[in-house]
Amino acid sequence: MDAHGFEADPGQGHALDRELADFVRRVGELRAARGLPTTELHTLLDAALFELEHVADDLWPAWRRRLAAQWPQAPRTPARASADRAEQQLFKALFQRLPLPVALIDADTAVRRMNVAATELTGVRAGYAAGRPLAGLLRPGDRAALRSQAAAVARGEGGRSLRVHLQQAPTTPLLVTLTALRPPNEQQPAVLLVLQTDGTRTAHPFPSPSAPVAGRGAARPDLTEATRHAELIDVLDAMTTALLLDGGGEPQQVLSTAARVLSAGFADWVVADLSSGGVLRRVCVRGPENGRGPENDRAADTLAKKVAAQDPADCPLVVETARGGPASLQVRPDDLEAFGRDETGDSILVQADVTSLLCAPLHTPVAGGGRVDAVLTLFRTGPRLAFSLAEARIVDVMGHHIALAMRRRLS
Repeated sequence: MDAHGFEADPGQGHALDRELADFVRRVGELRAARGLPTTELHTLLDAALFELEHVADDLWPAWRRRLAAQWPQAPRTPARASADRAEQQLFKALFQRLPLPVALIDADTAVRRMNVAATELTGVRAGYAAGRPLAGLLRPGDRAALRSQAAAVARGEGGRSLRVHLQQAPTTPLLVTLTALRPPNEQQPAVLLVLQTDGTRTAHPFPSPSAPVAGRGAARPDLTEATRHAELIDVLDAMTTALLLDGGGEPQQVLSTAARVLSAGFADWVVADLSSGGVLRRVCVRGPENGRGPENDRAADTLAKKVAAQDPADCPLVVETARGGPASLQVRPDDLEAFGRDETGDSILVQADVTSLLCAPLHTPVAGGGRVDAVLTLFRTGPRLAFSLAEARIVDVMGHHIALAMRRRLS
């Protein structure tokens, strides 16, 4: 194996292919994050420079060079294997008891192990996080930077640090320190990630379920959950009332009425696309309400105009849903191009700072998922709680009611 991590055997070509594929994907993420404000582009610029150095120093020479030697691996005796297992168990225990939040990730930030302090900081359980990209917990503008830096550390280019923000706590900066590790009996390098905050956190950025009462099998009554359930019933009642009071008009008016109800606290953004004869047409866009400050209001109005002018055929998620696909619930969406780009090529999801989305087809229950009359897309942004499965179910029920109201106008 050479200094850049490419193996000197026939499998070296596969390793280089993986490196090239990862590089192309990371460049795509950097390109998709161009829509961020100018003040947040410094971290992305550093990441882009690291990627250029990687091409010049590693990928291009490796593409032209073939290695002929391979380091043999000495066999281990049973006694040595037993000692290695004991040592690994010791290191695992030390890892879990470290007071600092640490995680072991791969070059693509997929979590291999996370200690207790890290789960408390992020609010994500270690079992849920395992195998999922840690970058998915960050704001969209920070994901590409973390992936790029983690890949550079895994390639052996030295440790480094950067500042990032959790999606559910965007105002609290985190200092991430990365260093390379070589786990025993593994060919691929790993990256040790340490998270540090500027101060002591008093609350988790993510909600956690209620814990069981000590000494009893039953859980404490969850007042928050009961309140949220009542709020969902209120939204459903408001939608049904609005559709019944809407005495006439075209399907576009029905969609506008539904969007008005959903934008009143349930979602930050509501986008409705009418489907007729296989052709999609954007008929309604409602963004955040004014009152968040002149600068934020102007930015929201500008983005709303961009979304309204967008061709829904250029939104892969909307197109798939309109073709009869199922409703889509995404939390911290990884594909930043899922809702397309604006006229300058910048990702809509990045500009809106989307933390979760719901994309639902509108069709009557009788249709059984056949003809889709419209597609409704909802965004939540910034530190708001992500859409839950219960909320997705409520949107599905309301979608059936909206579709029935639309067909009543058509009949």
